[in-house]
Amino acid sequence: MTATTGTARTGAAVTATAAAPARSRTVPAWVWTLPPVAVLALAFLYPLALVVQQSFTPDEGGLSLAPYAEVFASASFRDALTTTVWLALGSTAGCLVLGFVLALVIAFVPFPGGKAVARFIDVFLSFPSFLITLALLFIYGSVGMANGLWTGATGAADGPFHFLTTPWGVLLAEITYFTPFVMRPLLAAFSQLDTSQLEVASSLGAGPVRIIRRVILPEALPALAAGGSLVLVMCLNEFGIVLFTGAKGVTTLPMLVYSKAILESDYAAACVVAVVNIAISVGLYSLYRVVSRRAGA
Repeated sequence: MTATTGTARTGAAVTATAAAPARSRTVPAWVWTLPPVAVLALAFLYPLALVVQQSFTPDEGGLSLAPYAEVFASASFRDALTTTVWLALGSTAGCLVLGFVLALVIAFVPFPGGKAVARFIDVFLSFPSFLITLALLFIYGSVGMANGLWTGATGAADGPFHFLTTPWGVLLAEITYFTPFVMRPLLAAFSQLDTSQLEVASSLGAGPVRIIRRVILPEALPALAAGGSLVLVMCLNEFGIVLFTGAKGVTTLPMLVYSKAILESDYAAACVVAVVNIAISVGLYSLYRVVSRRAGA
């Protein structure tokens, strides 16, 4: 019995001795986080830090708040900020209304090809924004189809459709492009709606409008809030649509960054506007994440 116990102790000691170097050779978990953190820092954080630093660097050198004071005092910045906000809010409101109506039709009104349309919404999300703007230019541009039909029918030298180069054209293009981003979460929410609630409400004499207001809309509010928050963030940073419409009188914050940096070579002012745009975007994105978390998205 004593010999057996001694042998067991000796084996345990040998095993512990052999395992000790193995544990000592184990790489700490935090070491594996260094490569992705380094890549993130070099690819994103470092350029962002340069933009922030440049926003505090006037032409004469040093660090100063003078670039911020100069930009905030300029009428071009205030106009760009106002235009950006109202375009983003208007586009978001239009996307919410149009997206809700279209999602209702696709989800609750049976028609041939309804499932194909729902699947096409997912494909549409991958389209670049300038593609939609280009399509609108083919239809409503100065030499587009609508003006061509008008001049051909009336013999006039010019057509009546010139709104694409105005803020309303930008608004139409953004609503057209971003509406599917509202429809996608709505269709997901409608697919989980208990249809027995609709049948009960209908059997009790409720009309379509009352059913939508009392049954469907409360279930859709989280998806509407999540989709609307996402669209608001994307509209705030949209650049391609404004550029491709050729709306020269429409200057948003991204367009102002482009103008200051590329056309005027005023990099300090461009960085100030970029920092402001980033701050607003991060704030709205934080709101979007909170709303999405509550909506279960």
